[in-house]
Amino acid sequence: MLKELVARCKLGYGTIPFPAKEPILPDRYRGCPVVDAARCPGQCRVCAEVCPTSAVKVSADGLHLDLGRCLFCGECETACPVNAIRFSREYRMAARRRQDLVLPGTGTGTARALDARMKRLLGRALRLRQVSAGGCNACEADTNVLTTVVFDLGRFGIQFVASPRHADGILVTGPVTENMKPALIKTYEAVPAPKIVIAVGACAIAGGPYAGHKEVHDGVEGILPVDLYIPGCPPHPIVILDGLLRLLGRIGK
Repeated sequence: MLKELVARCKLGYGTIPFPAKEPILPDRYRGCPVVDAARCPGQCRVCAEVCPTSAVKVSADGLHLDLGRCLFCGECETACPVNAIRFSREYRMAARRRQDLVLPGTGTGTARALDARMKRLLGRALRLRQVSAGGCNACEADTNVLTTVVFDLGRFGIQFVASPRHADGILVTGPVTENMKPALIKTYEAVPAPKIVIAVGACAIAGGPYAGHKEVHDGVEGILPVDLYIPGCPPHPIVILDGLLRLLGRIGK
């Protein structure tokens, strides 16, 4: 027993100091794309052609990238001959409105906090029921890892609960398959009002690589009102945590 205690003491304090300090991200991390429409000649369209989810559009209005559809595969960055699209290491990508995920635009990382009434009702805490609506388990894994000692989601008053009747809202992953749609709606209806909906990952926002398939509903939008969009495929745990803290007003701009 003494050996175990000594080994535990040697481990030290394992929780990252986010948001007090900037997070240390992996070398291969791909963050928010930077879209420089002025560089795009608007003729080759090679970035749009290689995009597997039609997240990149080149039209008369110029070059646009929809973060809600983006899989962060990097194919557009590699294909573009003029570097009009490049992936940064920016992790502040959550947005309250769907249109804010379209770049270039008003920009991300500016997810507004809930209104004063909701924050007063929540009391600086948030309890969520996670619903995997046909996901591949990538977004689910990165969400679950938030409860480990490294991220320690509980220190912010945020918890995942087993019953929707004990929740303040639902966190949805997956493209919402036909089989999971009734379960998603029933879970939402079981959450006491007022309630919030958080869409995590490209599938939950717009269907991801499954968009357009007859057995999926291209995400939660159109089925339930969404209060927070967190893009990624899957989103890094820091991206999810940053979005949740901004929603609660625990992080400013």
